[in-house]
Formats: sequence, C-alpha cells, structure tokens
Amino acid sequence: MNWLAGFFGDAAHWSGPDGIPVRLLEHLEFSAAAFLIAALIAVPLGMLIGHTGRGALLVVIAANAARALPTLGLLVLVVLLAGVGTVLPVLIPLVVLAIPPILVNTYEGVRGVDADLRDAAYGMGLRGRQVLLQTLTPVALPLILLGLRLAAVQVVSTATVAAFVGLGGLGRFIIDGLATKTYADVIGGAVLVAALALAVQFAFLLLDRVAVSPGVRQIR
Repeated sequence: MNWLAGFFGDAAHWSGPDGIPVRLLEHLEFSAAAFLIAALIAVPLGMLIGHTGRGALLVVIAANAARALPTLGLLVLVVLLAGVGTVLPVLIPLVVLAIPPILVNTYEGVRGVDADLRDAAYGMGLRGRQVLLQTLTPVALPLILLGLRLAAVQVVSTATVAAFVGLGGLGRFIIDGLATKTYADVIGGAVLVAALALAVQFAFLLLDRVAVSPGVRQIR
C-alpha cells in the first residue's frame, strides 16, 4: 500500500510526457485501434459464416489459435520483419489476439438462433440479408457483445507489450520500473492496467443492458 501511495501521490506521475494521463491516452489509442480493426474483420465474417454455414472450419481454427497464440512471440516476429518506429508491431499481435473471441461468439450467436424463428422470417418474405440483420442479429446480440467484451479486455490487458518495442502506454511504468528496480512504478502500472480492464468490462455490461432488447434478455 505504501508503494501505491507513493506512486499515485507523486505529482511527477501526473504531468509531462511520461505522466499517467499521457500514458493512459496512448494505451487507449493502441487498444481502440486494434479492437476496432478486429471487430470490423471478425463481426461481419462471423455473421456471414453463422448465417450461411460455410467456412465453419475457419471458426474452429480461430478458436484453437486463441488458446495457443504467443502474443509476445508474435510481437518479436513482427518487429524482426517490420522493424520498430511504427505501431504495426503492436497492432498486428493485438488484432490477431482479438479476432478469435469475436469471430467465435458472433458465429455461435447467429448459428444458434432457433431454426423456427429463421423459417418464420423467410416465411414473412424476408430475404437472406434481411433475415440476418433484422431477425438473427438482434437475437444473437448478447453473444456478439460477449465476444466483443472478451476481446476488448484481452486487448487492454495485453497492450502493455507496446513498451517492449519502445512505444508508450501504461506498460512503460511496468517495463521501466523493472529496468530501474522502481517497484512502486511496476505495481502502480499493473494497478492502472487492471483498473482499465475492469472499466472496459463494466462499460460492455452497461452496453449489454442498453442494446439487448428486454425480450431477448428474458429468454436468455
């Protein structure tokens, strides 16, 4: 507790280019960019595969990759190929990390909609895209949001790797603190990352309450 009080009570940590506000903003920028790219790829793809049933093998591969992906190893590989000085070494591993949970949950959500509801939508004269967007997606939304929430928390927690390639973010407190044996910075940085991950989790829970219709929530 004394280390935390020393870290958060130090005025130097709240101003300048190495201060908490700047590092937090950098962390959010890396995380948001990677999350948005992954969502733009995985949500439409998961919806399409779930609706058509084609490409389900890709979902299985993605699910297995999520368990075996060495994020730090991928970071090192991208650095060796692309070099440092850009955000690519950070964005690529984070995007690859975020795609599997979004893809798998979106696929499962759309694919798991009751077949009778799907048939009823077609019986009302709706076509393929209309059935997907107007009928299947609202029912699948809880699982889609779950996948997005899991991905967002993973990205925020893992974005600390940006510090390994000389970029900013909250990971700088951890890496620099370990290098200088300033353990108050290490603990303070870890607490900030954990608090940010919890904030993201809470934000998605609120979004679930707002976006999911009461009828779907009651069935779930």
